[in-house]
Amino acid sequence: MKTVQFREAICEAMSEEMRRDESIYLMGEEVAEYNGAYKASKGMLDEFGEKRVIDTPIAELGFAGVAIGSAMNGNRPIVEYMTFNFSLVGIDQIINNAAKIRQMSGGQFNCPIVFRGPTASAGQLGATHSQAFENWFANTPGLKVIVPSNPYDAKGLLKAAIRDDDPVIFMESEQMYGDKMEIPEGEYIIPIGVADIKREGTDVTIVSFGKIIKEAYKAADELAKENISVEIIDLRTVRPMDHAAILTSVKKTNRLVVLEEAWPFASVASEITYRIQDEAFDYLDAPIKRITTADTPAPYSPVLLEKWIPNSNDVIKAVKEVMYI
Repeated sequence: MKTVQFREAICEAMSEEMRRDESIYLMGEEVAEYNGAYKASKGMLDEFGEKRVIDTPIAELGFAGVAIGSAMNGNRPIVEYMTFNFSLVGIDQIINNAAKIRQMSGGQFNCPIVFRGPTASAGQLGATHSQAFENWFANTPGLKVIVPSNPYDAKGLLKAAIRDDDPVIFMESEQMYGDKMEIPEGEYIIPIGVADIKREGTDVTIVSFGKIIKEAYKAADELAKENISVEIIDLRTVRPMDHAAILTSVKKTNRLVVLEEAWPFASVASEITYRIQDEAFDYLDAPIKRITTADTPAPYSPVLLEKWIPNSNDVIKAVKEVMYI
């Protein structure tokens, strides 16, 4: 085992795959000469050269289209967005071309491409740089959506995403790039669409994904002091979602709280809530609770931002509500 930062896990995954397959290349703003905006491609230009690690202009629509076209012709591009807020400039290419070309071409073209970069808030960056679009992309048939919460999962899932023959949205966090964790020295791959039970428990299930799951861990530690046993499921993949893992857990604990760093309307939490009430209604001992950001654009004010984003106290409150404490 070795200890790596999240950014290093991302870099290792891309580099290992690029050594294995010459059709893979990385493109995006500042990925080459600057070693990546968050240093997630450090050293890759020196190893692979400017034909495979490509700095682009600030033109997300343009380089998304170039990458999709090259994927249709036998390449396997990795497109880095400085944040997924900027993917909105290129979202027509992602939704209308990458996600649909296999069906619209009658299977003549596939689109093996990864779009990756940070999602959600990262402190005082203002409303337009603090958005989470996991549910937007997950709403689109043809796309797979991955949101890892730690370096180990990030490396294994990114390697799986790069090898996948369909377009994958791979969402990271600016506030996780410095997170450290032990990972295996050798190669490993984590299958897409498989959730992970990060903590086993018997009283209540918490489902989450991405960096906000850290608040669930904090809450579980505090609740344990009151003899409340919390099971935490990390989705890891939002689409395809591992509904079976959630269902199995809820049948055991009979209570469900969903924690998500996104707006409440039409959220991933809403989809989970629908599926569980539809398939496990008779197992529930309490209504399902979801915890999301406030239903407003993200504020710049640190005082307001603290109230806007979910925290461990919100999780503790929700757990106690479903337990009628």
